[in-house]
Amino acid sequence: MRATRLLQKLLKIENLVVLDVAIEDDDDGQLLVVSVRAKRRQDSRCPHCRRRRPGYDRSHHPRRWRHLDLGGMRCYLQGHIGRVDCSLHGVVTEHVPWARPAAKMTRRFDDTVAWLAAHSPSSAVCEYMRVSWRTVQRIIARVVADHTGQTDRMDGLRRIGIDEIAYRKGRRYLTVIVDHDTGRLVWAREGATKKTLRQFFDELGATRSAQLTHVSADAGQYIETVVAERAPDAIRCMDPFHVVQWATRAVDRCRSRVLNRIHGLSNDDRRNLRWALLKNPENLTPGQQRTRELIVKRANSELARAYQLKEELRHIVTGEHSGTWRRLEHWLHRADRSRIIELVGLSRSVRQQQIQIYNSVVVGLSNARVEATNTHLRALTKRAYGFHSPEALIAMSTLTRGGACPVLPHQ
Repeated sequence: MRATRLLQKLLKIENLVVLDVAIEDDDDGQLLVVSVRAKRRQDSRCPHCRRRRPGYDRSHHPRRWRHLDLGGMRCYLQGHIGRVDCSLHGVVTEHVPWARPAAKMTRRFDDTVAWLAAHSPSSAVCEYMRVSWRTVQRIIARVVADHTGQTDRMDGLRRIGIDEIAYRKGRRYLTVIVDHDTGRLVWAREGATKKTLRQFFDELGATRSAQLTHVSADAGQYIETVVAERAPDAIRCMDPFHVVQWATRAVDRCRSRVLNRIHGLSNDDRRNLRWALLKNPENLTPGQQRTRELIVKRANSELARAYQLKEELRHIVTGEHSGTWRRLEHWLHRADRSRIIELVGLSRSVRQQQIQIYNSVVVGLSNARVEATNTHLRALTKRAYGFHSPEALIAMSTLTRGGACPVLPHQ
């Protein structure tokens, strides 16, 4: 087998012809430079529409693309390319089968870096691939743009979850939208306002907005307003986790207010009191379980009644009982007449979202997938020690949670 043929097999790039190979010295070591050209049927094509176009001019200086290392040496592909005159895209550099448009790296190099960045810190990727941090970020943006340009992530949306996440200090938020059926992130933008959410529905379009059947979210007023405008026929579901969170906060405020009036508790019981009231009964430690029993036995105390109402609401919104609407009405009646300040305020919040809470219980839909995505974004932010811009975080989240992560070239 000829050496050029063997090298062409090792490069694993289709529609490429190896012309020559050379080893050059560099400040950082030796380079393997492979001179290549595209096969005749692949030249003079527009990089965007991939159609053959008339040539415009041709450079006399060869261009290089970084490829995956071979034998421990940095490998570059080198070739002469020109520009074509496309009737749709103007004068552009012609397409090459081994690289994305305007890239200085091959597709295999880009895909490897993107896969590593999705599974490890960028600093480790820089060290392993021998590139700079900014190069890694540009590659991520290029791979994500290539994926979003070829895939319509909003196609077939029926059930979506909407939430916001703070990505840095100073009340800087991202609005995040997840497809409940696939679990994938389909859209993210900076901001948590009506204007931001309207951008999503503008991109989705009126026809596809009308096809939405369920929308889950928290009690954000801007979400409810925009969904009512753009998808009025969709069933709005209130996330049960947030309802339980309201209840636990109300009980905790009640505990802080009446703590000095509770007698007969030891120091250990007082230390266990907060989590004994906030945690689910099945998750309590033996000490917390004992403290909880001491409180529940005080049937007429404010704290005991607040805890009982909290647990009843938790059972209702988690769908553990039938007759949800009737039980919810009964709970609201009891909370309104409990004369516990915190529970009266909680009942007003629950009544405002009563229909949405009922929908969530009946349909069995929560914002769990969106919260899982938010947790992943927080982990990405922590791993990267923060991002300079929301666009960088959105690109990484699309790579890891939006289905844009490529497979490794050897797979």
